[in-house]
Amino acid sequence: MLAGLILALFAGSLVSLQNIFNNRVNERTGSWSTTTLVLGMGFIASFGMSLAVEGKGTFAFHNMQPWYWISGLIGVGVVICLVQATKLLGATFAISIVMTSQLGFALLFDSMGWIGLEKVPFTLNQLIGVFVIVGGILVFKLGGKQEQQETASH
Repeated sequence: MLAGLILALFAGSLVSLQNIFNNRVNERTGSWSTTTLVLGMGFIASFGMSLAVEGKGTFAFHNMQPWYWISGLIGVGVVICLVQATKLLGATFAISIVMTSQLGFALLFDSMGWIGLEKVPFTLNQLIGVFVIVGGILVFKLGGKQEQQETASH
């Protein structure tokens, strides 16, 4: 479990870092150029690592559902939406909304047993947890505005 926690924390830091880098690239190019660069570089890096680690296993797609192949298309949507959200909202606010959305949809998919996931019972505590996070985001965002307005009026 500890390894899973460490990996999840590391993944979160990488997502935030990638979002900042993507936003910087987007400032110099367009959203589609950014997405092409990000996913193209990701393909090259992951393909190379896969060949190094898994060898011929890289090309073994046994018993895979055909609709799993759309994952790459989902990645395009992720990058485009994140780049635009960061541009419009700022990195911290955009990422906090993305993480809350991820949690909410993961809860939905788990509790419904969708896309091949083992069905996990839905509890009121889980729902309250999501609402607490949403409340935290609102306090974070709205609290900063109030302080800015007070500073501007002095």
